[in-house]
Amino acid sequence: MYTFMRPPENTVLIVDDDSLHLTIYRWILEREGYHCRTALVGNTSVELPVSDLIDLVLLDYRLSSSLTAPTVAEQVKSAFPTAPIVVLSELPWMPEDIRACAAAFVNKGEPKRLLETIAGVLQGKPSPA
Repeated sequence: MYTFMRPPENTVLIVDDDSLHLTIYRWILEREGYHCRTALVGNTSVELPVSDLIDLVLLDYRLSSSLTAPTVAEQVKSAFPTAPIVVLSELPWMPEDIRACAAAFVNKGEPKRLLETIAGVLQGKPSPA
């Protein structure tokens, strides 16, 4: 188990088009003490929580939807303007079209780096893209 210094009780919103990925990332983050909310991206919409305070958003880049990650990121920013967005993808670099919305980028399959990145972003530390 990875343990990182972070303020207690941070809430992370995980946004993905795959319910299995939502479950996996929720499990990883909750094991580290984060509170998690999830939002499943549908073909034409994403239902974001309305009443929750969200400290950080974890957003999958590749969505099998008519919605693109930058479009979803704009919706997230509108709903949670102060929550930084960490983009998650199997790509080796952060795509240009999401760069303006993202606080950080993490490759899938790197749970340790994901946890380090989330902790760093929540502490206000810059993250390499």
